[in-house]
Amino acid sequence: MPADPLAFLADEIAELKAKSLYRPLKVLQSEQKATSQIDGKQVVNLSSNNYLGLTTHPRLIEAACAATRRYGVGSAAVRTIIGTMALHEELEAKLARFKHTEAALVFQSGFTTNVAVCQSLMTAESDLLISDELNHASIIDGARLAKAPRKIYAHKDMAGLHKILEEGKGARRILIVTDGVFSMDGDIAPLPDIVELAEKYGAMVMVDDAHASGVLGANGRGSVSHWKLDGRVAIQIGTLSKAIGSVGGYVAGTQLLRDYLIHKARPFLFSSSCPPSVAATCIAALDVLLEEPQLIELMWENARYFKAGLVRLGFDTGASETPITPVIAGDTARAMRLSDRLYQEGVFAQAIGFPTVAEGKARVRTIVSAAHSRAELDFALLAFAKVGRELELIR
Repeated sequence: MPADPLAFLADEIAELKAKSLYRPLKVLQSEQKATSQIDGKQVVNLSSNNYLGLTTHPRLIEAACAATRRYGVGSAAVRTIIGTMALHEELEAKLARFKHTEAALVFQSGFTTNVAVCQSLMTAESDLLISDELNHASIIDGARLAKAPRKIYAHKDMAGLHKILEEGKGARRILIVTDGVFSMDGDIAPLPDIVELAEKYGAMVMVDDAHASGVLGANGRGSVSHWKLDGRVAIQIGTLSKAIGSVGGYVAGTQLLRDYLIHKARPFLFSSSCPPSVAATCIAALDVLLEEPQLIELMWENARYFKAGLVRLGFDTGASETPITPVIAGDTARAMRLSDRLYQEGVFAQAIGFPTVAEGKARVRTIVSAAHSRAELDFALLAFAKVGRELELIR
């Protein structure tokens, strides 16, 4: 037999295992709920992005079923041929109204949306793309695919951003990109300061609200609404796979931006559109955000309660300002051990280590939702207390 040309991967995997970075996939065997069955064990689920519990909301389930019965299971085409269905246009119009923008355009995921926008707008060596150092991987990859040079400023460092803008003010186009809520630490971008600097230097601002949609702002409109900056942020990115409870991504902005991306964004041009059930689910989710704001209030109540409990126990929760609350463990092996022991105690909180986060800042990342009961949160806090003392993270 010929030699396996992929045999080198065994060494790569061995290296991951040696660094405590190799993790078999966990398998969800139930609905994505506050208490879920994972690998045959019932556990309190603190790793889901299901902020508002919408994955099992009756209105969303019925909307998906009704759309499937009426339109079938898929679109079977890209948007620019015959894959644009009435439901897609209805969703985009509703998103634009929700985000207080002229227009919106839906993509297959938040990842592809970020890649598409960065690649499509930054097309020349004379352009400049500026990014926060802790932006999501999809922004990093989008910047790499763009033809423009890219500059990185230290996390939320406005003096650093100012310096880059001053040095790059001769660029043809300048795009400043930031997460609205940073996914690993749960802190919020200083968007008013970013916008002020952008306006001074004639730059565009793009905010990725993946973890702010459904969480911040009026009815969960995101960080632009949170900071009352409607009309001053050129490009708003969001996902439909977290608080919205389904899958996909979108960009909201001007009609000109939408028209341009339809003709230039490669992920839009060369990927089939989302199934009608997904579009209908997202339409129903936006209705829920507008009509059931108590879900957002409950999510925040639960997040404050759980965060306070962790701090009271003595855990390091970093700079969190949102329902994303890291529990800093230090080195990666220790974070993995923390995660494994929590699972044994009935709590699922996934460990995250280098290079996703800085060395020495490995953690388990917890996300509290509106669906968690006080009893589930208390159970999780008891598990954290037991395991934290065992691993000498707390006294």
